[in-house]
Amino acid sequence: MKNIRHSLFIGLITFFISVIINLSSSAILAVSPVTVSFILLFFIVLLGIVFDIIGTAAAAGTEAPFHAMASDRIAGAKQSIWLVRNADKVATFSNDVVGDIAGTISGAIGASIIFHFTLGGPRINADVINTFLIGFIAAVTVAGKAIGKSAAISRSTEILYLAGRVLYNIEKLGIDITGNTKDKRKFNNEKKRN
Repeated sequence: MKNIRHSLFIGLITFFISVIINLSSSAILAVSPVTVSFILLFFIVLLGIVFDIIGTAAAAGTEAPFHAMASDRIAGAKQSIWLVRNADKVATFSNDVVGDIAGTISGAIGASIIFHFTLGGPRINADVINTFLIGFIAAVTVAGKAIGKSAAISRSTEILYLAGRVLYNIEKLGIDITGNTKDKRKFNNEKKRN
């Protein structure tokens, strides 16, 4: 029952993230030249690859190196431990949620680029452009993820530490993701009381 609830929650989150990103990218594409569409396409594909690397690194990583860092109070170490301990959730969010959203939106951006090109007149065959652009997006995505997976498995500690540092900096802004900011607040409140 818990897995079903978690899956439904992930599905709901995916829906809202996808709608928000798609609406914002559609608004940008509607008023932007085709070069901006290509830049946005590159960014979305890259985002999917980066999150795939993080998800794979979390699944392949171990806690041990980060415990030593955490005892030395190195920023981001506790967040890296959280990533490893929650590898299944991190992998689901990174590989499935972000990965699928990136794939869907890159396809939509590709369709927008094709629309831009076909506005030039009937001389350009939309089917030919569509075939090559979708093939290009798929090739870059798959090749990027293949290279990324290899790096994520062999260098999981470095990747997780980098992701942990990013989470640490986000949590410094007051956005609690890993629960470490709650622990700090609780510790500081107890310290004030004593």
